[in-house]
Amino acid sequence: MMFGGYGFNMGGGGLLWLLVMAGLLVVPFWRLLPRSGIPSWVAIFAIIPVVALVLLWIVAFKEESE
Repeated sequence: MMFGGYGFNMGGGGLLWLLVMAGLLVVPFWRLLPRSGIPSWVAIFAIIPVVALVLLWIVAFKEESE
């Protein structure tokens, strides 16, 4: 029996797909966070969905210092 989908039997192509999707998520955070005063390396944690939501929440409600 074959198990398709995201969790089973991913192989090399599935890993490549996950890396591409992680890159597409991290790059916008990497550019957005320094504008809010947060170090850009924190963008790596945006791969975790809950952390991405928290980061978006922080950026959205951060007071501008200008």
